[in-house]
Amino acid sequence: MNAPTEFNHLVPEVHQREVPAALLDALARRFGAQCSTAMAIREQHGRDESSFQVPPPAAVVFAESTQDVADAVKLAAQHGTPVIPFGVGTSLEGHLLAVQGGISIDVSRMNKVLSVDADDLTVTAQPGVTRKQLNEEVKSTGLFFPIDPGADATVGGMSATRASGTNAVRYGTMRENVLALEVVTASGEVIRTGTRAKKSAAGYDLTRLLVGSEGTLGVITEVTLRLYPLPEAVSAAICSFPSIEAAVRTVIQVIQLGVPIARVELIDSNTVRMVNAHSKLALREQPMLLMEFHGSPAGVKEQAETVQEIAGEHGGEAFEWATTPEERTRLWTARHNAYFAAIQSRPGCRAISTDTCVPISRLADCLLDSVEEADDSGLPYFLVGHVGDGNFHFGYLLDPNDPKERELAEGLNHKLVARALALGGTCTGEHGVGLHKMDFLVTETGAGAVDMMRSIKRALDPKNIMNPGKIFSI
Repeated sequence: MNAPTEFNHLVPEVHQREVPAALLDALARRFGAQCSTAMAIREQHGRDESSFQVPPPAAVVFAESTQDVADAVKLAAQHGTPVIPFGVGTSLEGHLLAVQGGISIDVSRMNKVLSVDADDLTVTAQPGVTRKQLNEEVKSTGLFFPIDPGADATVGGMSATRASGTNAVRYGTMRENVLALEVVTASGEVIRTGTRAKKSAAGYDLTRLLVGSEGTLGVITEVTLRLYPLPEAVSAAICSFPSIEAAVRTVIQVIQLGVPIARVELIDSNTVRMVNAHSKLALREQPMLLMEFHGSPAGVKEQAETVQEIAGEHGGEAFEWATTPEERTRLWTARHNAYFAAIQSRPGCRAISTDTCVPISRLADCLLDSVEEADDSGLPYFLVGHVGDGNFHFGYLLDPNDPKERELAEGLNHKLVARALALGGTCTGEHGVGLHKMDFLVTETGAGAVDMMRSIKRALDPKNIMNPGKIFSI
């Protein structure tokens, strides 16, 4: 079955490989009730938060161990059948979709924290452990895992997409925080990469190769992560600005002065209005920065005072401080609900979201021109950004049944990405390439670099069964 026409022009090589009945029989014998071909289960695993509509996988295997994953991959490899890893389904770029058919391997039942090594500031967990679960299990040690992409994603999925989020300006992304992996390769072999040591010069850096590979080189079955001491003091604040430019200029100055701010998020006035309606808040409907400071009480106070002074120079006002966990949770919950607030603001809509990232010095240039284009289009949108590291998201809200709106949104997205690339940025700061940004990857890296990626893919997955049709075409 071919995918819809509007999907084909975005993603080359979209076709369904036949899944042999012999494979389905073999999976049923090996996994019993852990394998399902029920349409409701398949459909659940055949969609994510993207706007693409693709036929679901032929079967879903609910893995409960590394051996389960290895056995499922071995059976799929024998029949040349695609394998798509699945965590909780929060990806935004079509990573989970069975564009070439195949089977989905759901690792959500592999949800145990295997070891916490507090003295070494590391934790090892199975891939189905979620971000919130991980922090709940390590909090008694006085440590925490800072990567916060907003959704309660799994650590396996976060590793596969090289996720980051609101804390990246201080703590980095998954690239900096994954120390080691256990991975099932395309042949069903189980390999380990990296160690708990903080650094290594031993051979090729396979951990970094697999972090961000989006399931195209293997299925992650274990992750070793860095932990950090819980800060002695935490303070959050919001501040409203007369314009997006004023807010962005404030952020640029804060970063360039070296203030060790932990989080700094931009929300435009459209999004503030949506969040107010969704979360029953009364935030001032102007461009807003949400900020958080970590450190000693004296250090947090000094950071906050410095930022407040800089914001005042750019017209920032209506500072609201939150020092208790309950107050901070209220503010950050509103921010994390921005996507859902936007979706609910236009019933029945879908969002085409972007996540370009540019050097901090070019952030204002990229944002302001993109805002002007979006305003002129008349298409509803929301804007949020992890602006401390130059990363921001537009979400264009479209009627999925209106081809003209889809075309308009894609046009805005193309212009925005082209602008980011021209300013020395990237087509994706954290969502990954998936289906939606395959053409942009070639523009960003060049055909030679993509050919090198293809060579790696062919060497490690000669039958092209590991999440095929993502990142680039074969």
